[in-house]
Amino acid sequence: MGDRDVPPGIDTSRMHPARRYDYLLGGKDNFEADRANAEMLTKIFPAARVAAVENRRFLRRAVATLARGAGVRQFLDIGAGLPTSPNVHEIAQDAAPESRVVYVDNDPMVLAHARALLTSSDAGATAYVDADLRDPDKILNGKDLWGTLDRSRPVALLLVAIMHFITDDMDPYGIVARYVEAMPPGSYLVMSNGTLDALPPERAAELRAAFARSGEPAAPRTRAEFARFFDGLDLLPPGIVPVSQWRPEDDGEDRAVPADAAVYGAVARLP
Repeated sequence: MGDRDVPPGIDTSRMHPARRYDYLLGGKDNFEADRANAEMLTKIFPAARVAAVENRRFLRRAVATLARGAGVRQFLDIGAGLPTSPNVHEIAQDAAPESRVVYVDNDPMVLAHARALLTSSDAGATAYVDADLRDPDKILNGKDLWGTLDRSRPVALLLVAIMHFITDDMDPYGIVARYVEAMPPGSYLVMSNGTLDALPPERAAELRAAFARSGEPAAPRTRAEFARFFDGLDLLPPGIVPVSQWRPEDDGEDRAVPADAAVYGAVARLP
């Protein structure tokens, strides 16, 4: 991407997680700083691209499961990142054209692309909220959210590959609880979070050191730490598992082993 394509407010000299994720998925909406950081990451953890792909597959399967099997017609995708087809609204509206989706992110490039590309079916609706995950009140009290979604109907709250940027000093459990409390009865929580559980101790230590050197907030979580986000909720089978193992499809594609997926995923129903 050339500099003339850069929306105002973007610092191309610094890595951004959404653009690094785009690069790992094979996208083109990234810059040298994003690519360099991703390559540094893959030198330490060669399966980084595999983990990104498996996380995206988990998102696709979870949204399709809720849209087709649970009758969910509303989705709130916080920390949505750059559009990557199929996007949430495409998956949901393929199952039910009347599905309504609100995307939330706070990166100017994501905003520019979302407004241009995230167009809904005629029967449904999409909206974009420019806000930070760490400011639940701004998101939950904004007219764009409940102007698109219906407070009286269940919502699938998607926090996919975003909470591992929210370290313990930022009150991650309190933030998630605030969103969960605001969802209508019968809603669902879809989450994934990076983990080092399946990695050799020396490789895990290298990754932690690399995150610290980069200054990037990083909160890979153990299974027990991830499970705390679901306290009081009813986990859908198979519960908390590596994303590659969450209801894998028999589609002929190879599934990553847990050490390569390196991300936990789960879906739970709210009371």
